Amino acid sequence: MRVNRLLGILIFVASILLAWGWMEYDGFVNKSLNLPEEGVNYILHPGMTVRSLAEDLQQRGMLEKPMLLRFIARWQGQASRLKAGEYYLPAETTPPKLLEILSSSQVVQYALTIIEGWTFDQLMAAIRRDPVLEHSLKEVTNDQVMQHLGLDDLHPEGRFYPDTYHFPRGTTDAAFLKRAFKRMESVLEQAWQQRKKQLPLKSPYEALILASIIERETGIPEERGKIAGVFIRRLKRGMLLQTDPTVIYGMGESYNGNIRKRDLTRDTPYNTYLHKGLTPTPIAMPSGAAIRAALNPEEGNSLYFVATGDGGHYFSSTLEEHNKAVRKYQLKR
Repeated sequence: MRVNRLLGILIFVASILLAWGWMEYDGFVNKSLNLPEEGVNYILHPGMTVRSLAEDLQQRGMLEKPMLLRFIARWQGQASRLKAGEYYLPAETTPPKLLEILSSSQVVQYALTIIEGWTFDQLMAAIRRDPVLEHSLKEVTNDQVMQHLGLDDLHPEGRFYPDTYHFPRGTTDAAFLKRAFKRMESVLEQAWQQRKKQLPLKSPYEALILASIIERETGIPEERGKIAGVFIRRLKRGMLLQTDPTVIYGMGESYNGNIRKRDLTRDTPYNTYLHKGLTPTPIAMPSGAAIRAALNPEEGNSLYFVATGDGGHYFSSTLEEHNKAVRKYQLKR
């Protein structure tokens, strides 16, 4: 009799404990973590285990019962699935949702845009200002960057494709540059394969140089093909390109916003008023549209163009017509 009574007591206590445990578990898995209303970015560092995760969350005041989180992770088989990275946790994140997020690889993505027409110096300045990229090139000068990328024989100007690139925290500046470099290589090669025949361009690199000049000459997409046509016709005839952006590039830091007559006669490798053909290197990062324009120029007879002051250009087929346009749009202004 006493045995039955004792057994009954044990069953009763066990049922109470089981009910209490279930209530604790149910309340834990359905209750959101202690997060701000806007949510929070959480970094799961490499090597962190469920135990260290639970302890870290408890220390931050986000989690009240770390032991239950460890139990759930092991019970659901997620303890070994956690992946290092930075994750966004919305305010309503529950413990099961937390484990789901931290094993999803859906890390927070950041963005950096390479602007069309930027020079390499401008690109490196933007990279060095970025607060998320890891700066492995911090002690490297711009002249040494290509060497550190394993591209010793290449000049950096124009080699990185303008676009918005998304990346997770932990990405290095070198990895970012390699990605933009490969993208430019791909876009350039595809455009080269689709080029018009009988162009006075011997290689994809020459196309890149011409595209960079086109990029700096106009901000109007519809004009790229026309300007490309002018330059291609001048190259075929052996005429000087006579384009101001190349002179400005050759002036370097001495350029203050104005080009004077002495600048046009200053002998630099980039002065296309003095030297025939293309410049030794690109002068900026050209867009894909500028590259395609350089390799598929518009047909026509124009050999000259002048800025009209409203962002566009007036195109002429004779020097006489061009000089009239210069007097109209430039000298009066």
